[in-house]
Amino acid sequence: MSTTTATTPARTTGTAALIGTGLAATALASAAATAVAAAGTAAGISLDIDGAPIPILSFPQLTAIFSLIGLALAVVLAHKARRPRRTFVRTTVALTALSLVPDVIAAATPDTKALLILTHLVAAAIVIPAIARRLAR
Repeated sequence: MSTTTATTPARTTGTAALIGTGLAATALASAAATAVAAAGTAAGISLDIDGAPIPILSFPQLTAIFSLIGLALAVVLAHKARRPRRTFVRTTVALTALSLVPDVIAAATPDTKALLILTHLVAAAIVIPAIARRLAR
């Protein structure tokens, strides 16, 4: 007599693939945002806000933190939302737009503001599509 155990390999594999893709996208986005910030400073753009410099190492740390929050959101939506991909993309695009507000209103030069905005957009352009591709429509 044999016993068959019911499992949900599709969901487990899907979640594992989503997490793996999200972690890879997080690492890539963190490196890219840091590279953009470093290239901007090498080109002479200040990273000073209100007279205080933003350390270059803040870019990979904050990019990773917020990308991981996005990944956690994707995992929840994958299990709870009727249309996870659509919900994830709409939500994260809105959150990316909101993340630009502090850059726009910061006490910084226009070049600095543009550089900070660019780092946000580069990270979002990497993370959002990578994670979205792993979600059901």
